[in-house]
Amino acid sequence: MPPFKEKTVLITGATGNLGKAVACAFDALGTRLVLVGSRFETLDAAYPSLKPHHLKLAADLTDKAAAARVVAEAGQTSGRIDAICAIAGGFHAGKPVHETAPADWDRIMEMNVSTMLNVVSPAIPGMIARKAGKIVTVGANSAAKGAANTGAYIASKSTVMRLTESMSAELRQYAINVNCVLPSTIDTPENRQAMPKADPARWVKPEDLAAVIVFLCSENAVAMHGALVPVVGLS
Repeated sequence: MPPFKEKTVLITGATGNLGKAVACAFDALGTRLVLVGSRFETLDAAYPSLKPHHLKLAADLTDKAAAARVVAEAGQTSGRIDAICAIAGGFHAGKPVHETAPADWDRIMEMNVSTMLNVVSPAIPGMIARKAGKIVTVGANSAAKGAANTGAYIASKSTVMRLTESMSAELRQYAINVNCVLPSTIDTPENRQAMPKADPARWVKPEDLAAVIVFLCSENAVAMHGALVPVVGLS
């Protein structure tokens, strides 16, 4: 039996470039997918011909109650959640720290931290009860240190990384693996448009980053706990 056959993987940010690449990689392995996006319209556009055993759910994951409902419906429909790929998030930059408005701080923390915590927190008790589970979060290679005009983004991704390490320390005794990937620039149409003079051949392809995420959800990564895995291509 393939390693992911009869497993259920919940993917947030499923309508984005990385989310779609991760979904495609797991689908090829026979995995049951719970694909979570902000709206059913974008989910339907991203997955127009979804297999019957997959599930599409729409919710604002910055809303704790809405995220909890998604986790509950995913568990009821699929029986359990074996792995969570917490991909939902976003990027915001352009102003120095002292000029960043409180609303901008709150927005980027909600996008990158709350969307992760609001999904994994209600799913963890079930994983503890089964003594099994995989959680993969998405930090950023750039968040290893501060940089000009990206303070809020770096702070949010650094928070994701520290929370990943903390959850790993708390959950490894229950055979739950919690790890984080640290991509550099991902080769997406949006990044190509935003940086037309850059060389995208040096960036990370979504499919290559997806392969690392799939590995971290596999039993081959059973000994990895709290790892922050750089995935940087040639950059």
